[in-house]
Amino acid sequence: MSFGTVVWAIGAVILFFFLWRVGVGLLRSMTEPLPPPPPPGEMRRISVRYRCGVCGLELKMTLAQEEDPDPPRHCMEEMDQVSIDEAL
Repeated sequence: MSFGTVVWAIGAVILFFFLWRVGVGLLRSMTEPLPPPPPPGEMRRISVRYRCGVCGLELKMTLAQEEDPDPPRHCMEEMDQVSIDEAL
């Protein structure tokens, strides 16, 4: 047996155990239940963009107390929700 063959065999064993660990980890992560939602009143991460229909001001809301918050008001009017394509 040559030195190159031994190196290839050791590399194959290390690669096998690495791929095996990653596969088992992925399967375990898919079987765990989702964490419960935060209690009411606690801030949640969101990503919603709004635009004022009167003056054109845009803002991005990143935290809110609920998943679908009411739109903010600007220029005495409710702001319009902007899709990702329109914002860019």
